[in-house]
Amino acid sequence: METINSLHDFLNTGGNVLWAIMLAAFWLFFLIIERYWFFMREYQPQLKRNLEAWRQRSDKSSWLALQYRRQLISQLDCQMLRHMKLIPALIALLPMMGLLGTVTGMIQVFEVMAYLGSGNPRAMANGVSAATIPTMAGMVISLIAIPFATELERRYRKELRLVVADMPTY
Repeated sequence: METINSLHDFLNTGGNVLWAIMLAAFWLFFLIIERYWFFMREYQPQLKRNLEAWRQRSDKSSWLALQYRRQLISQLDCQMLRHMKLIPALIALLPMMGLLGTVTGMIQVFEVMAYLGSGNPRAMANGVSAATIPTMAGMVISLIAIPFATELERRYRKELRLVVADMPTY
């Protein structure tokens, strides 16, 4: 319970933008976990089905056979690419959301300065923390997610090369 209260206080310190960053981060890591789940659990059975369908085909050199091969490869390609473009987009979006938090926090600081003057640092502290915490959070989450996204992209390219090689034409 203490951890939840600490997290809630931290998110409130960063302002509304930090809540949005948290939601985007959950979405991002859900997509990353889903892609890993696909490659570890769902990809191999689908690959085996498609390779078996290709191997059972007696004609492998006609135009129709080549179109069927292209269809089997395309099916796997579409399944592997699912959400793969959204992951780097979210990684790029998170620092921008952090900068939005900076702007909204600085607006809070300027409002305090307009009402109370610049001589009250305690009054400005909330705005300063609301300006810096979202920027840090967006950047840290993006930096953590980049290696996972890079590894998933490499895995996709490797698997696509292997699929094309495993379905030879005669």
